[in-house]
Amino acid sequence: MDEITIRRATADDVTAIVALLADDTLGASRETPDDPAPYLTAFTALDADPAQTLLVAERDGDVIGTAQLTYIPGLSRRGATRAQIEAVRIGEAARGTGLGSRLIEWCVARSREHGCTLVQLTSDVTRLDAHRFYEKLGFEATHIGFKLTLR
Repeated sequence: MDEITIRRATADDVTAIVALLADDTLGASRETPDDPAPYLTAFTALDADPAQTLLVAERDGDVIGTAQLTYIPGLSRRGATRAQIEAVRIGEAARGTGLGSRLIEWCVARSREHGCTLVQLTSDVTRLDAHRFYEKLGFEATHIGFKLTLR
């Protein structure tokens, strides 16, 4: 694989990240890349929160992957902190190159360094390839997730 850098995202990366989020069947119906304002507002909040890390994977100056890593302190599991991985996307040209594995492994390593005892993620029920990918990395489908859309 070519030289890849995984780093914290900056405001300059937001347009490329939104393009990745919008570049699939599910994202195309819920993202609006032509209106950057809500994404820039969200980025400002994310970047100011020490429990959040918005990541990009970059190759030759191009953003080709992204993920969000969140640390969640809690009382369960003897006061454990868990990590939540969200919004994992790999650009179409980089899929199948091992980048997704590298990005998830980066998140898991940082979670260990942060003292987390559990890493969790959700994946849309229709993303069967993603489910196989996460299971290959050692994740287990132990729970059923529920969402309530607020408008």
